[in-house]
Amino acid sequence: MTVTGRVHSVESFGTVDGPGIRFITFMQGCLMRCQYCHNRDTWDLDGGKEMQVDELMSQIISYRPFLDASGGGVTASGGEAILQAEFVAELFKACRAEGIHTCLDTNGFVRKYTPAIDVLLNNTDLVLLDIKHIDDDRHQDLTKVSNHRTLQFAEYLAKRGQKTWIRYVVVAGFTEDVQSAEKLADFIAPMGNVEKVELLPYHELGKHKWEAMGEDYPLKDVRPPGKDTMEAIKAAFTARGLNAVY
Repeated sequence: MTVTGRVHSVESFGTVDGPGIRFITFMQGCLMRCQYCHNRDTWDLDGGKEMQVDELMSQIISYRPFLDASGGGVTASGGEAILQAEFVAELFKACRAEGIHTCLDTNGFVRKYTPAIDVLLNNTDLVLLDIKHIDDDRHQDLTKVSNHRTLQFAEYLAKRGQKTWIRYVVVAGFTEDVQSAEKLADFIAPMGNVEKVELLPYHELGKHKWEAMGEDYPLKDVRPPGKDTMEAIKAAFTARGLNAVY
């Protein structure tokens, strides 16, 4: 049986979701409700366009020279790509058969560890794991769900020795305090699989998508963090031997 997936959109020349130039497949559907989400229109599990792996691969191969020349590859993002683990696993298997680097951009909200999860990870060269907040109460304020599954997934990746970059959005009122960064750094530091911590300054580039859907953007009065804030957050990670960048 041919596996199909619900795809929201693709970006052929992505440069911020993994190394090099990336062909990014934004999968449809997400269970988190992040207040700063820049892909608000991906939440609906039944939205997007049904596609087969061969359809995507024909597009990916056409951009192969740019991917190869930059040390890039294919990134599955969202929405939340793990919600369609079976489809993304097949996509990544096809990419690896072509020698194309694969990257999984995920919030780690894994409800059940099915065999498809391991097949997906076995064919993933790099995981970008978004950890929204280390404190569960504040994570729920920010995303409407607990962080337990995300932290368990982080530990699972460490157990597998899976090459991982941690992503942490720095946003006023939630994650700009040094204490939260220190707690997250303490959680990550023992994990030998984490190559980098990417600190992402908050932006409101997705605001127009909320407005287009007739919804109020929750963080419309929040401004991006200043350099001093970013340096203080960075220091919380580097003091624990982690490679933190922004």
